[in-house]
Amino acid sequence: MKSHIYDQAKYYEIAFSFVDPKKQGDLFEQFIKKYGKKKVETVLDLGCGTALQLREMAKRGYKAIGLDASRKMLDYLKRESLVEEVNVETVKADMNNFKLKQKVDFAYIIMMGSISYTKNNKLFLSHLNSVADCLNSGGLYLMENLTINWADPKFWKPQTWTMRRGKIKVKTTYQPIPKNLITQTVIQTIKLEVNDNGKKTEFMDRDDLKIIAPEELKLLVEKNGQFEFIGFFERYSTRLLKKISSDNIVLLRKK
Repeated sequence: MKSHIYDQAKYYEIAFSFVDPKKQGDLFEQFIKKYGKKKVETVLDLGCGTALQLREMAKRGYKAIGLDASRKMLDYLKRESLVEEVNVETVKADMNNFKLKQKVDFAYIIMMGSISYTKNNKLFLSHLNSVADCLNSGGLYLMENLTINWADPKFWKPQTWTMRRGKIKVKTTYQPIPKNLITQTVIQTIKLEVNDNGKKTEFMDRDDLKIIAPEELKLLVEKNGQFEFIGFFERYSTRLLKKISSDNIVLLRKK
């Protein structure tokens, strides 16, 4: 399904600009220091979008690669990288089936449970194969905000927030709606209401996504056989998760 929102790179970045790239860069480096088995020189952002975090990692001296299926997102990323005077390599590819020309030392996927776009277990295993193929042994793969909690009523409630940049205001409404508990699928809706210097426009996407349960994910990683499962962590720290939460990080390490 064609995304209407993802074609609006500038508005998309404003909508999710509540993310603090410096704090996330710090967190990445904490995981690298604590769990990595090799020096990290090259980082890969999967489903990178406008890649605020990747641009931050580039500023810190890492070789930065952003992979996305959207040419408009990648073009925006290149323009912003030039403005910020950082070097970011872009790769247009499907995150579930890709190859890189070089190996990387640290890979991550973030933003609103992007890993759910694998849509089914077969695609998730293909995704893991692609990541494993490009990741050096001992390198880490971090998946942020994995949607693993069906039981929390808050998970199903719409979330709304408004962000501003100059005279542009973007109101975002996000909501998952249960579709089929047997296949663990949900309908995800995202709406952007934009006021750009008085001009009002609206963009909406609806996608079917797959929820991967915690033990299911561990079994899929085991079936793939190319990663060590390090654990579920709190979303903004290196502390292991003690109870189920929709805000979490999963960390894998390439064998």
